[in-house]
Amino acid sequence: MTATSTRYVQFFDGGIAPEHDLLGGKCASLVTMTAAGMPVPPGFAVTTATYDEFIESTGLSELIAEQLAGLDADDVTSVDRASQLIRDRICESPVPEHLRQAVIDAWAELQGRFSEPVPVAVRSSATAEDLPDASFAGQQDTYLWLIDEADVHQHIRMCWASLYTSRAIMYRLKNNIEDEGLSMAVAVQKMVSAESAGVAITMNPSTGDRSKIVIDASWGIGEAVVSGHVTPDNIMLDKIMTTIVSEHIGDKHIELVPDPAQRGLIELEVDEARRRVRCLSDAQVMQVAELAKRAEKHYGTPQDIEWAIDRDLPAGENLLLLQARPETIHSNKPQEPKAVTATIGVSSLTSMLTGSIRIPNQ
Repeated sequence: MTATSTRYVQFFDGGIAPEHDLLGGKCASLVTMTAAGMPVPPGFAVTTATYDEFIESTGLSELIAEQLAGLDADDVTSVDRASQLIRDRICESPVPEHLRQAVIDAWAELQGRFSEPVPVAVRSSATAEDLPDASFAGQQDTYLWLIDEADVHQHIRMCWASLYTSRAIMYRLKNNIEDEGLSMAVAVQKMVSAESAGVAITMNPSTGDRSKIVIDASWGIGEAVVSGHVTPDNIMLDKIMTTIVSEHIGDKHIELVPDPAQRGLIELEVDEARRRVRCLSDAQVMQVAELAKRAEKHYGTPQDIEWAIDRDLPAGENLLLLQARPETIHSNKPQEPKAVTATIGVSSLTSMLTGSIRIPNQ
C-alpha cells in the first residue's frame, strides 16, 4: 500500500523528498533514513505547513511577535512570562478543521498497518534543530506511549508550544537565531517495545577522535539513558576493526518498560543480577556499531544516533534506528586522533542528545 502524503501530513515511507523547511530536522532525517533502507519504525510528519497555517489563521503570529519583541535573555522573569502566555495560547486555540482532518486520516492509515492498535511517540521537529552548525537538540519536547487519538492531537499542539519554552527562547536569543521564519513539524511514530536501548556516537565525544565509536546502553526504553536518569553501560570500539577498546558496566538501576494495563510506561527497579552484566551481547554491540557506521557513511559526517532492541521482533531484525543527527561539537574541527583508554560518562552524550522527555499519564 502506498503511503498517502499531503501538504499537511507526509509519511516517512511516502517517497517524498526530505525537505528540511517542510519537515524540520528530525522528520527530514527520518524520511532520509527510511529511503536509505535503514530500520526506522513507521510514522508520519505533521508538516510545518500545518503549524504555519495554524499560527496565521488563529492570529497567534501577531501575539508571538509582540511577546518576543525586545526580550532580554538575561531577564528570566520576562522570558518566563512571555513563554507561558505563548504556550498557553497555542494549546488553547482551536485547530482549523481541515488541519485536524489531515492528522485524523494519517492516524487511521498508520494504525491500519497493524493488526491491533499500537502506541506512538510524538516528537518535535523544529526547522532550527539538528543543523550542522547549531546543536538544537533538546530544545523542544517528546511525548511517549500515546494511544488515544485525542491525546495525539493535544500533544502535537504541545510540541508546537515547546518551540517557545523559556529555554528555547533564551537559546535563540543568546545564539542570535531569528524567530522570524521559525517553524515546527511533528513526528508521530510507532513506539518501540525496547528490551534495551541507548545512544551511539561515531567518534569519541570527549576528544573528537573519529577512529572510535562510543555506545551508551541500558535496559528498557532509551529515554532513561538520554535523560541521564541511569548510569548506562559504556562501550568504546575501534571504528575500523569494530572491536571493543574499553567498556564500563553501568549500574542501570531502573528501566522504563511498557505496562499494557496502564496503557503507558512504568519505571521498574532493575534486579542486582542484571545491573552487573552488560545489557547488550557481543553480537548486539557489533550490530549497533555497524548501524552507527552505516548512518555516518550515508550522511558523510560523524553522527549521534538513538537505537533500540525491540523485544517484539525476531533476533537479527530487532535493532531499530530511532534518530540520527550530525555531531556538532567536534565535527568541524581539524581531526586530532588520540589513543584513549578512559571511558566517558553519560553526561557527555546527553548534553548533545537529550530532549525534554515527557511520559504522559494515561
